[in-house]
Amino acid sequence: MGFIVLGGILLWLPISHNGGIGLGEALFTSTSAVTVTGLVLADTGAAFTSFGQAVIAVLVQLGGLGLMTFAVLLLGALGIPVGLPQRLILREDLNQTSLSNLTSIARMILVIALACEAVGAVLLAIVFVPQFGWSGLWQAVFHSISAFNNAGFALHPDSLSQWVGNPIINLVIPALFILGGLGFIVVGDVYKTRNWRKLTLHSKLMLVGTAILIVWGGVMFGLLEWRNPDTLGALNVPEKLWASWFQGVTPRTAGFNTINTGGMHESTTMLTMTLMLVGGGSTSTAGGIKVTTLFVLLLATVAFFRRQTTLHAFGRSLGVDEVMKVLALTTISMLLVLTGIFVMSINHDGQFIDLAFEVTSAFGTVGLSRGVTSEFDGTGRAIIMTVMFVGRVGPLAIGFFLATRSVPKVKYPAGQIHLG
Repeated sequence: MGFIVLGGILLWLPISHNGGIGLGEALFTSTSAVTVTGLVLADTGAAFTSFGQAVIAVLVQLGGLGLMTFAVLLLGALGIPVGLPQRLILREDLNQTSLSNLTSIARMILVIALACEAVGAVLLAIVFVPQFGWSGLWQAVFHSISAFNNAGFALHPDSLSQWVGNPIINLVIPALFILGGLGFIVVGDVYKTRNWRKLTLHSKLMLVGTAILIVWGGVMFGLLEWRNPDTLGALNVPEKLWASWFQGVTPRTAGFNTINTGGMHESTTMLTMTLMLVGGGSTSTAGGIKVTTLFVLLLATVAFFRRQTTLHAFGRSLGVDEVMKVLALTTISMLLVLTGIFVMSINHDGQFIDLAFEVTSAFGTVGLSRGVTSEFDGTGRAIIMTVMFVGRVGPLAIGFFLATRSVPKVKYPAGQIHLG
C-alpha cells in the first residue's frame, strides 16, 4: 500500500506525464504496476514521459520480485542482520519451510531476474532499435522488465499487435513471462540439478502443469478463433499460428496481446478467463490461484473417486494439509472474483462478459482487457484497484492465516453430513 501511494504521487507529478493524468489515474496506474497487473486508463507510451515510464518500471520490478525480497537484500547490503520475525515473513513470502537459506534464495531471485531481463532486453533491441532508433533501447528494457514480471505494460496503444508475426517478439516475450511465471524456486532447481529425477515434486508439477496449460491454451485459441475476422481471420497462416501461440500463453498473468482482445468470441473469452484465474506458479511474478493449486485439486478429485486416502504424484505423496490449503485458497479466490463481478455489475451497466473479464483479469493480475477499463467511473476504478490489490496480496495473507496452528482445547464427537 505504501509503494502504491508513493508511486501514485510520483506519477501524478508534472514531470511524469504529458497532461491529462490526475491523481486518480496516477493511483490506478501505480496500483496496476505494483500488483504487476497491467490494466491502464491511458496509453502508457503516450501519456507518460520517460521519467514516468521509469517509475512504472521500478514499481513493476518491486511488485514482481516481492517487497520482502528487496527489503532483505537491502538490509544485507547495509550490514543489518535479518531478525527472526523478518525471516518468518520472508519464509511465507517465498513459500519455504526452512529459515536457514532465505537470504541466499533472495539473492538467487535477484540474480535470475536481472539475468533474464538483461538477455531479454538485448534480444528485443534487435527489433526495436532498427524501427525506433536509439529510443528502442529503452523500449527493449521496459518491455523486458514488464514481460519477466508478468506485468503486461506496453508502450504502444495496441500492445504488441503490430508484431503479430515477428518471431523474435513471439519467442522472447513469452519466454520471459513463462520463466517469470514458473517461479524462481523452479528455475533455480532446474539450473542446479539439470536432472528430471532429482527435481523436487513442486518443480515437476509446475513444469508438467505449465506445459499442459500452454498446449491447451494455444491449440484451443487457434481452433476457436481461426475464422474470426476480428482476431485471426484477417491474418495469414504463419501469423495465425504465432498469434495462437502468443494468446494461448499470455493469459497466464502476462497481459500482452498481439490481437484485438475485445474481438474474441465469448467462448474464447471464457477460455482466457479460466487461464487467467489459474495463473502461474508460487514464488513467481505471476498471480492467480497457481498451477500447483489446480493440479492438487485435480489429484484430490481423482483420489476421491479411487477411494485413496493419500495423493500421489511422481513417486511422492501429499498430505491432507496441502489439500486443505488449496481448497481454502480456491474457495476464497472464487468468492472474491464472484463478489467483484457482482459489485461491478451493480455499479456499471455494461456487457456482463466484459465486466467478468475485467474483474478476473484484475484478480489474476493479468492486465488483458476488452477495452472497457477507461469507461469505468471512480467507483468502478476503485473496485478494480481493490481486486488487483487483493489478488496480489490475498494469497499471501491467507498463507499467514493457514500457517498459524492452534491445538483445540475441546474435542467434539464425530458427526455426519450428506454431501453431493
